[in-house]
Amino acid sequence: MIREGAIADLPEITRIRTSVVDNHLSVDQMAEIGITLDSIAAEMTSGHLGCWVAMDGAAITGFAMADRRDGSIFALFMDAAHEGKGHGSALLAACEGWLWRKGHAEACLSTGRDTRAFAFYLRRGWRETDETAGHFAEDAVLRKTLSTEF
Repeated sequence: MIREGAIADLPEITRIRTSVVDNHLSVDQMAEIGITLDSIAAEMTSGHLGCWVAMDGAAITGFAMADRRDGSIFALFMDAAHEGKGHGSALLAACEGWLWRKGHAEACLSTGRDTRAFAFYLRRGWRETDETAGHFAEDAVLRKTLSTEF
């Protein structure tokens, strides 16, 4: 099940984010680029960031965030024990649909080229561009045209 994320979910979201192997960042590394519990809570409260969580019973198994200001997928991460169950695809669809409803005809994201996430996005209609990423120049920038299917 996918539901809208809440500020109360941020500690579990942080646990998942810091547990991944691909595109790993520690809490300290996230803080160095301005990503903290307080900054994310403020962005969610302001409505700039949309957040969704995947649930298995009462447990959060993954999360995704999208930024309505620039039409980007800000984050999509799954707990390793829950990969391959379709939750990542559902979270991505939630982000894409939200961005479409916020008036974006196209969405963008960045991820490492040598990751499973890169292949995941390509299989779902995203295409690599020749743009460079913001925080990590070695990351690929991907774009996808959004449609009314959301």
